[in-house]
Amino acid sequence: MILRTELMARVAASLQASPITGLLGPRQCGKTTLALEIARQRQATYFDLEDPEDQARLENPKLTLGPLKGLVVLDEIQRRPGLLPLLRVLADRKPLPARFLLLGSASPELVQKSSETLAGRIQFVDMGGLSLWEVGAEKQPELWVRGGFPPSFVAADDAASMAWRGSFVRTFLERDLALLGFRLPPETVRRFWTMVSHQHGQIWNGSEIGSSLGVSHHTARRYLDALAGAYMVRQLQPWFENVGKRVVRSPKVYVRDSGILHALLNLPDLRALQAHPKLGASWEGFALEQIVPWIGERNVYFWATHGGGELDLLAHHKGRRWGFEFKYQDAPKMTQSLHTALDDLKLEHIWVVYPGASSYALHEKVDCIGLRELTQVRKLIGA
Repeated sequence: MILRTELMARVAASLQASPITGLLGPRQCGKTTLALEIARQRQATYFDLEDPEDQARLENPKLTLGPLKGLVVLDEIQRRPGLLPLLRVLADRKPLPARFLLLGSASPELVQKSSETLAGRIQFVDMGGLSLWEVGAEKQPELWVRGGFPPSFVAADDAASMAWRGSFVRTFLERDLALLGFRLPPETVRRFWTMVSHQHGQIWNGSEIGSSLGVSHHTARRYLDALAGAYMVRQLQPWFENVGKRVVRSPKVYVRDSGILHALLNLPDLRALQAHPKLGASWEGFALEQIVPWIGERNVYFWATHGGGELDLLAHHKGRRWGFEFKYQDAPKMTQSLHTALDDLKLEHIWVVYPGASSYALHEKVDCIGLRELTQVRKLIGA
């Protein structure tokens, strides 16, 4: 088992600060494993709301949950949203005999209801797949090709990993979307998702995709929002301010997990990926996903002007601005676009992240670094 110590620390801090913690993320990303490890270390009672026996134990939830002490874990909480009003009552007791950890896949209904019903009583922790820091820098190629879902990453070989991802995509479309509250046609969403994979790292063009699918751009946007809400797609928002230039105002779209991207593109291994036109875009999305969790989703943007200036990732942290570019090249060089981004955005520094092992300066405020060096960047900016 790969211990996810940083995530465990974030959950522990949330449990200390709030009577209820919601741990949200896509199915199969390891939420249950993490919660069971936390439960093992504490006085905890665990309920799996997909288990008929646990469902029966909660037929009278007040009598079951009311006397419990310590930590109470409710897994797959989206299956019983009716428990939320009771949890509000239990969270208001003084003194507080129990704290609650709710595990759920990304359900809009769950997030909305819990935010409304448990306002002031719940903190959310988002969880994704495995990161480079959790698996070790030497595993970078495997993590990139297979993605961060634990069953995919630890598979016996690339073929087994690819088979698992194919099954995951099918199950997600045929079952999970409906369970999460998205009433969408599976085959149409599969075609849409595949189209998004071919636009990975590009500016969203709903009219073009909608036309290809034979639906309106509003419907295409609804599909995009559903996949984003289920943690399958990232919409990276543009940054714009009055800098005297016309800037792009539509989001960039990424398939969040590189392994799922490669499954949708039918790329079973590193050799196939290296021969594919989306190689650079795949690297960009993979590297970006290593950074966003420790900066915070609300603090990251991309920037692009119609005049050609652009920056892959603009991070706001503690009142300062930092930039990141992602290049799948042997030896990236300083460009006019980087000069423009430094000047227009008033950046403290830019890091160009490439797949090499050496680090070198391109400018007094621009360094080229390997992906594994991001740990030093994180320390530098205090994230």
